[in-house]
Amino acid sequence: MKLYMHPVSMTSRPVRLFIQENGIQCEEQVIDLMTGEHFKEPYLKVNPNHQVPVLQDGDFRLTESSAILKYLADKTNSPAYPKELKARAKVNEMMDWFNTQFYREYGYHFVYPQIFPNHKRATEEAQKSIVDWGKTNCEDWLGILNDHWIGPNNQYVCGNQITIADYLGIGFVSLGEIIRCNFAKYPNVQRWMNNMKKLKSWPKVNEVFYGFAEAVKGQQFNAIA
Repeated sequence: MKLYMHPVSMTSRPVRLFIQENGIQCEEQVIDLMTGEHFKEPYLKVNPNHQVPVLQDGDFRLTESSAILKYLADKTNSPAYPKELKARAKVNEMMDWFNTQFYREYGYHFVYPQIFPNHKRATEEAQKSIVDWGKTNCEDWLGILNDHWIGPNNQYVCGNQITIADYLGIGFVSLGEIIRCNFAKYPNVQRWMNNMKKLKSWPKVNEVFYGFAEAVKGQQFNAIA
């Protein structure tokens, strides 16, 4: 198998973490998002969506991180994607929630406009408006994650056993560390994040990610505090 990825990519990191944690044999090929390699041939033949990650398994190809996690979990018979109907449905629900309700606001309306020039709005007024609006919505979503999904008793988002929903979710939520978000007012979220960061592969998989955070530490951001 081969994984086309970038180590800072929020959608690549969950897949890489799952692969590393489970000792899955998989070659990695970096697609340099910073130079626009994902918009050029030959990568466009791999993924015309010009995004990462992509998993290639023989002549079979997947281009969405959520689908890749499900495929890898099933391929390796991982308990992180339970077979029981209702338990699996809850994992699917959480992955859909992270991918749509949460990440849409958190990534594209809050964090990305502040760290990536190609996501910045054309005027200062428009930039401030989208970031303020995104921040307000993200605080609401984090409150739901804290109070409803995780709650005071769960160690993970679907209960007390780690699932692939946790791998996907931590990749997204930890994005806020780039702009120095403080999650203290979401203690259940913070506890869950700390649980995920205890995984043995976390430092290695996220080394470049935290290097990026270090590179922008001098910039001023509108962060959750």
